[in-house]
Amino acid sequence: MHRGYSVVVFVVLAALDNIAIGIVPPLYGSIGAELRVTEAHIALATTIMFLISAVAAIGFAYLGDRTDRKPVLVAGTIIWVAGTAWSGLAGGYGMFLAGQVLAAFGLGGVASVSFSVVSDLISPRRRGLVMSFWGLSQGVGTLTGTLIGGLLGHDDWRRPFLVTAVAGLVATGAYLFTFNVPRGDSQPELAGVDYEERIHHEDLPVILRRRTNVWLILQGGTAQIAFGSMVWLPVLFRARAEDQGYTTGTAVLIGSVFATIFQLGAALSILGGLAGDRLQRRTPRGRALVASIGILSAVPLYVVLFFVPMRITVPDGEGTAAVVRGVLANVVTEPTVGICLVVSVFALMLTSANSPNWFAMISDVNPPQHRGTVYSLGNLVNGAGRAGGNVLVAVAFASLAGAYPPPLNYAVGLAAFQVFFVPTGIMYWLASRTVAADMADTHAALLAVASEHRPDRHIGGDPPVGVEGLAAQQDPGAGR
Repeated sequence: MHRGYSVVVFVVLAALDNIAIGIVPPLYGSIGAELRVTEAHIALATTIMFLISAVAAIGFAYLGDRTDRKPVLVAGTIIWVAGTAWSGLAGGYGMFLAGQVLAAFGLGGVASVSFSVVSDLISPRRRGLVMSFWGLSQGVGTLTGTLIGGLLGHDDWRRPFLVTAVAGLVATGAYLFTFNVPRGDSQPELAGVDYEERIHHEDLPVILRRRTNVWLILQGGTAQIAFGSMVWLPVLFRARAEDQGYTTGTAVLIGSVFATIFQLGAALSILGGLAGDRLQRRTPRGRALVASIGILSAVPLYVVLFFVPMRITVPDGEGTAAVVRGVLANVVTEPTVGICLVVSVFALMLTSANSPNWFAMISDVNPPQHRGTVYSLGNLVNGAGRAGGNVLVAVAFASLAGAYPPPLNYAVGLAAFQVFFVPTGIMYWLASRTVAADMADTHAALLAVASEHRPDRHIGGDPPVGVEGLAAQQDPGAGR
């Protein structure tokens, strides 16, 4: 029960982290208007947030891989809560930017260290499934942030920041009672062993010599350029609503609710995790192949989503509840909206197969003391890609506005950025060619450590475990 409670708390924390990021994009216009800057200035704050979060994650991850992880996580959570509250109370752009920078610093620490802890709670056999819940919580957090930003912030942009900060404080209190997971607790090779290995600065070349790590780290650079561009999805739907004559307040609501509904397919990342687990039992290439096929198959669906015309019919100028009801009714009454929903669900389902299998592969090919750092390196590249995508797509929208009036400029720009998914799919395929050897090397290294702690056993006395056997390996221990 303590383990189950701990997993739930980590899932909630991961969701809240991403809510803090997701509340900003729907409010670009509202925040900019009150702080007397342009939307581009607020988008720049989001870009800086991505970058600082990714850089901070490396330091926090290294600290977490060397020391007790619980105090590191508590400190990171308190920092992002303080930054989020500061952003909501800002009286000028400088204060708002400073609050976002502080929040980003804490968010980086929570993301990287919590990944290391969660990986130690899950047996290899179930990694894809459980990591899909952890990854899903991040996606749900982003969607919830988008929704909260629109619902709570359409008439007061400060409210979502303050509500999120309070929720973060509550979650911090809940985290204090979670199970303090020993490193390597879920590894079958280390059963009964007090695993005390810690990362050292000279381990970085060892990490990068695992070729699978290189592909897992680099793929995020191109993937997140495409994903980073999608933070503008609420802006696309808002522009469509304004093009149809809706007032700004109603258009912001419409954009936030539509963007949330159309990204519900991310919840099906669980299927990607299950598919990765199942195929992994047949071949060590399983998880990488599921991610590669999913990413590449989604590209044409996204292009269709951005260009299908939508006819929106909601009561203009009415209250939040009336507008939300109107949007939900459109899903059934307006065929164009229904088509967009179906396409988006399938597209998000396919790309979301990436997340749980990425998490699981990092755990598969790295010993426990390296996982947080590898995750943070991948997160650094992810953050750079996402920040780059956010900036580049804004420039693309402005450049395209001369030839294509809104909302067409947004549709053309978003569609063009989906090409960055192609190299991502290729890198996952390349990872599928190296993952078996890296898994075998890590398995052997863990057995060697276990034999040192159990002198009555030696590696040669263990039954031989082939590559296929590694793929199917599981921890029969209770509660794992």
